[in-house]
Order: sequence, then structure tokens, then C-alpha cells
Amino acid sequence: MVENERIIQVNIEEEMKSSYIDYSMSVIVSRALPDVRDGLKPVHRRVLYGMYELGVLSNRPYKKSARIVGEVLGKYHPHGDSSVYDTMVRMAQDWSMRYTLVDGQGNFGSIDGDSPAAMRYTEARLRKIAEEMLSDIEKDTVDFQLNFDDSLQEPTVLPTRIPNLLINGASGIAVGMATNMPPHNLKDAIDAIVACIDQPDISIDEIIKYIKAPDFPTGGIIYGYDGVKEAYHTGRGKIVLRGKANMEEIDGRTCIIVTEIPYQVNKAEMIKKTADLVNEKKIDGISDIRDESDRDGLRVVFVLKRDAIPNVVLNHLYKYTPLQSTFSVNNIALVNGRPMLVNIKELIQHFIDFRHSVIMRRARYELDQAEKKAHILEGLLKVISTKDDLDRAIDLIRNSKNVDEAKASLMTAFELSEIQAKAILELRLQRLTGLEREKIKEDYDALMKTIAYLKEVLENRELQMKIIKDELLEIKEKYGDDRKTTIDYSGGDLSIEDMIADEEVVITISHAGYIKRTSLSEYRTQSRGGVGQKGVATRDEDFVEHIFMATNHNYLLLFTEAGRCFWLKVYEIPEGGKTSKGRAIQNLINLPPDDKVLAYINVDNLSDQEYLDKHYITLVTKKGVIKKTTLEAYSRPRANGINAITIREGDQLLEASLSDGNSEIIIAVKSGKAIRFHENTVRPMGRNAAGVKAVTLADESDEVVGMVCVSDPNRDILVVSENGYGKRTSIDEYRITNRGAKGVKTINITEKTGKLVAIKDVTNDDDLIIINKKGVAIRFSVADLRVMGRNTQGVKLINLKNGDMIASVCRVPRSEEEPSEPNDETSTSESTSESAE
Repeated sequence: MVENERIIQVNIEEEMKSSYIDYSMSVIVSRALPDVRDGLKPVHRRVLYGMYELGVLSNRPYKKSARIVGEVLGKYHPHGDSSVYDTMVRMAQDWSMRYTLVDGQGNFGSIDGDSPAAMRYTEARLRKIAEEMLSDIEKDTVDFQLNFDDSLQEPTVLPTRIPNLLINGASGIAVGMATNMPPHNLKDAIDAIVACIDQPDISIDEIIKYIKAPDFPTGGIIYGYDGVKEAYHTGRGKIVLRGKANMEEIDGRTCIIVTEIPYQVNKAEMIKKTADLVNEKKIDGISDIRDESDRDGLRVVFVLKRDAIPNVVLNHLYKYTPLQSTFSVNNIALVNGRPMLVNIKELIQHFIDFRHSVIMRRARYELDQAEKKAHILEGLLKVISTKDDLDRAIDLIRNSKNVDEAKASLMTAFELSEIQAKAILELRLQRLTGLEREKIKEDYDALMKTIAYLKEVLENRELQMKIIKDELLEIKEKYGDDRKTTIDYSGGDLSIEDMIADEEVVITISHAGYIKRTSLSEYRTQSRGGVGQKGVATRDEDFVEHIFMATNHNYLLLFTEAGRCFWLKVYEIPEGGKTSKGRAIQNLINLPPDDKVLAYINVDNLSDQEYLDKHYITLVTKKGVIKKTTLEAYSRPRANGINAITIREGDQLLEASLSDGNSEIIIAVKSGKAIRFHENTVRPMGRNAAGVKAVTLADESDEVVGMVCVSDPNRDILVVSENGYGKRTSIDEYRITNRGAKGVKTINITEKTGKLVAIKDVTNDDDLIIINKKGVAIRFSVADLRVMGRNTQGVKLINLKNGDMIASVCRVPRSEEEPSEPNDETSTSESTSESAE
């Protein structure tokens, strides 16, 4: 150890903590965060001030960028030259800055991420708007500090006339914090500032009327407004940005033309990512991508395939590519040297306070300079006001031995200060002419008015605020332009529904609970007498029980025997060809293992309030309880379903039907009776209600076997008994009774026929499928059954052997594709069935 030196023990934990805090504060204050007053980080401020000092103004010739970088590097910013050059380059890029501060000449990069040319090749100068940020800097409007080597002074902040932090935003990553402030339109920003000056207690919601939303240099669309409002109120929020696109026909092909992209999106990277997604088949419908951008503007062309739906493809682009991006607002800026999160009103108020400070300091400086000049003019006027005084002063100067004696003589003779006497000695002879003497008097009078005005400025706050407003409105007039970014107030989160065409599909549900959707185009029309096509393939002893048309954006309501209701959007149902089997319903919804789906209802719309109010869901249980609920009660889906009806012990849900409130309800019971009453006798009630009595059962063993809601008087009622007998009866045969009655006989129940098992409403266009408990099914046309009276036992529909019984009866639309020859493939297992009687 060197003599007279000693080792000091230091706790490494404390040393690390202290050093890290020093480092982090240096990054926060001196590198990464903008000042709330001028919106600049130190390097930006030094570049602008260095160019100002170098005289590279907007009306002067360009200077080499290397010359400017050297000036800033050598005088104010002793860091890497790339940091200074990169800063200057960004301030010259019109896709990075809403209002560029540097006028660059040469290659300053591109929106594709191309690097700028080396600084020895490019040239730059200040833009006119940047000079407004440096205006009055020589009038003691801001504080100065020593530079890195204490050889020069540099400003701590620029006395900006423009609200730079508002109009150009800022971004930066410090230690433990980051900032990301969006740019705004100059006109909007100044209107908002003026409104805050006029109404100091203005609310943020009122401010938003003036500064509606950020305005990005690359244009685009702000999709949805909630994020903007949150950002303005709290200082944080997420703004969804979309590129601007339109459809054009080019050479007979529909094309999506993108003319604006979201802020900070690299165009070349966006195109590459889109091309990769197209190649990976994650985005369908695009056959070619062309970048036709030039110096006149951005233009990216997505050529679509002939069968593509433009809106669907565009929504896929928004969903999966940077054509839609999120700008996360985080308004952290340095306020009095400390990082703070500021909302829009605080940001504006800090700028107003700063401008007020600048104007006050400028007024004091100008007053001081005016008073000094007035003091000199007062001395001149004392000497030159009359010819005698002037002659006397000239004699005193002529007869003096030296300057000091002349100065002393003048001070004594005319009661002048040393400054005034020195000014008289330095007076040029030409100013002693009559005209010059008059001009000095005029200058003095004008100066006294200026002094009076400046004193009033310093004393009158209203006048101070008026000056701030007038200067801002002048800036608005000189540099204001129209918004580039439009606002889509109705926008919101992009749902998967936006990416699926709302085309017609056929939904098929099998008896065993397998479901699928098939494009309607697969069911091509055939001429009468054709042999048909292969129908729907099913599992062994399974068949299609429900088949109906819907569109992809429809809802499917599923009701279970436990009284639960589940939702499926039609597009969520797996797609399959005509011959595919589909997927089990319990794989699509959270269905408990001890429950099963009994009824399906296709609903057009769950968001149209008028549609919801005019439609009802009618439910009936095995024990004869009925309940009607407005469709609106089912309009808020939940993943685990909702309670559709409270089921009493020993009961279970049997049927569900959608009605318009004007239908007639017919309910059949096992003992062979049926009741017909008008739907309006059942009042609407809540989802959790248990319902009211629909029919009086004959005894404890009796139960409801089915319900039909009929609004078409031309439909007939078909009933089937457990021993295979059935009949078709006109609906007029059933007289209307009161709800809750026992009903009338619908089939003559005997030991031969067995109990009633099913009731359906049918027409000649329907087919009937009957399945016995052994799994044998027969399918035949309802048109083959004649209409007969109510009080008959009907005809035999299926031959049952060895005590077999009917298990299920299903009405299905007649299939045009069913083969007419017995050897052709069919969609059911009826090849093993017996023929109808």
C-alpha cells in the first residue's frame, strides 16, 4: 500500500444500492425521459441548440450532418456520435415525427426500416417550426447550465412556443420505468390549451371535445375510443390502431389497397409477415402481395382469390398482422426534475405554466433592456435638447485633456450618470443633426410606451394569459394542418366473428348427439327423378334427427333435461362435408355427464333488442309444467350455461320451442289425451321460475310425452303409441280449452296400441323416422298417412316383435338426396327395418 493511503471498508450491498440509484437517476433525468415543458430529452435539446448556435437555420444553406454532429458532440453531448446522428435523423423522418424539427437532405432512411446514409453524405438544417422552440432563448427566458467540461453554457430547457410534447409525443425506456406518449394534431392541441386558459376548472371530458384523439404521422384509424378516454383521464391506456384500406377492382380481380399503416409499423416487415401467414395457410384468400409505394405515398396491394370475401380477408389481416397494432400510452415525463405520470389536463397545465414563466422572464428582460436604453436616451436628450446645451457639451469635450476628464465634466455639468456620459462621448457626429435629434426624441417616447406596457404585463395576469393565447393562435395559423388519423368511435375488440363470412349453412344433428355444419353449396339442386347423392354418414344405429338451415352468425340454444341452457354460435359448430359424421355435442359445451341435450333452437340474433322482445322460449316438463320466458333472458351467454327452468324433484325438462307470442300450444300425455290452448294464457316469467301447470295428468304414472307450438293452421298433429300405432289428425279436431285442463282424447288407448309416446306437428313435406328399443328404424313420408279422426286408434306404422316397443319418433324434413333404389347408399339404418303398414 502506498504511504499515507488507507483502505476504507465498505459494505458491498450498500455500495451497489447507492451506485445503482445514481445510475438509474442519471438515466431517468439525463437520458430517457422528456421534460414536460419542452417535450425534449437532453440529446434532442442539444442537437437543436447546437444547430441554432451553428446558424443552420431554415433560411440558411444546409450543412453536412457530420459538421452538425461534431458541433453537438464537441460542445454539449460527449457520447457516441451515432446517438447524436440517430437523434437528428429521427427528427427529420416524417413517418416518425408528426411535426419534423429537422429538414434533412439526402437519404434519411425509410418506413421500411432502411438505414440512413452515413453522416458524411447527408445534410440538414432546422425547420421553421423548430426555430419557434428556440425563440427568445437569448432573452433570459430559461436557465442555463455549464456543459460537460464547464467551458460553455447550455440551456436546461428550450423556451418553446409550440406544445412539443403534445404534438410530437415521446418514447423512452429508463430504469424501472418507461414512457410512451402519442403525438397529436397541432390545431387540436392549441384549441385544447386555449380552452384550458379560458376555463381553468375545465374537466377532462370537456378537454376531449377539443383534442379528440392522438394524430399519428402515418395516419391510420383509431379503432374504438375507450382506450383514448382512459389515456386522457389517467395517463395510461391502450389505443388500437388500424391501417387504412379500401377495395378496388384491378384487372378483373378484387384487391385490398392499404394506403396508411399504424404508427411505428415497419412496412416491409408487415408485408413479409403477411406473406408468411399466407404461405402457412393461416390467412386464406390472398393470391398475391405487391408493394407499389413511391414518393407520392404508401400503397400495398393484396390481390384476392376469386372466391375470397374481401371483408373477411381484411379482418384476418387486422387480426393476425401488424395492420392492426396497439399503442400503449404511458404519459411519464419529468416534472420539476422528477418523473411523474400525467393526464391530458396536467400535461396542458404544465405547458401553460411554463409559457407563463417564459413570458414573465422575457417581459422582465425586455423591461430591463428598455429601461437601460431609456436611461441613455434621457442623457442624450439632456445634452442635445437645445442648441446651447449642445454647444456647451461640445466645448467641454473639446477643452478636456482626456476621456476621463471629459466624462467627469459632462457628469457634473448636466447631472449625468457615468453610463449616460459615456454614451454621449461615443455619440457619432451625424446624430447631432436636427433630424437625428428629432428621431432620438421619438425613440424615447416609444420606449416609454414600451416600458409602461411591459410593466402592465408583469402586473396583469389576464394580459399575460392573453399573450400566451395570441402567440399560440399565431403558431396554429402558421403551422396548423388537418388531422391524418381518423377515429372509428364504434370500433372495439376484433372478434372471431368478424373473420367468418355470414353465409348460409346446413346444421345436422344425429339421434345420438353428433352435430356438424355444412356449406349449403354442398347440397346442390338435382332434377326430379335423379338417383340422388350419398347422404349423411352416421354411427351404427344412428340417424339424422334434426336438420335445418342457419347462417354462421346465428345462435344455437341447447336445452338439457336438467333445465340448463347452453349457447353455440353456429360458426363454432365443427364444419364437415355431407358424408362426415360430425362431433359429439358434449365435446363442444360443458355438459355434465349425467345430463343430456333434449332440444335445439336456432336463433337469428341475440343483440337486436326488438327481436329479443318479440320472441319467447316455451318449456314443458314431463310432469306437465309449462314456462314461457322472453328470449332476452337468454341473450347473455355463459360458458357453463344458465338455468332455463327450476326443475322440481322427480321431474325433467322435455321440450323447448321458440315462438312469437301468437302460437297455439298442444301438449300430449302418456294416457292418450292432448290439450290445446293459446300461448298468451302463459304469462312470461323469469329464467329461474319453476313455471305453471299446463295439463292435469290422469294419475302418478301419467306424464307428458311431447309439446308442439303451432302458428300455421295448415299443419296436422301426428301421434304415435308405444306398440307402433299412430295417426294423423287435423289440428281443428282439437278444441281450445283452458290451460291446466285434462284435455281431450287424441288416440284411443287400448292394450293393443299401448301408451302414447310422441306427438309431432307435420305436413306432407315431412318424413317420419320411428326407432324401436332394439335400434331398428323405419323412415317414411308423412304424405303416406291419411288424415283421420281424433277418437281412433290409428294404423300400424311399424311391426314390432317379441314385446318390442317404440323408443323414439322424429320428424325430419324430406331429403331430396335420398336414393330411390333399395341398393343405393342411404343416410339411415332403415335397410334393416320393416315396411310400414
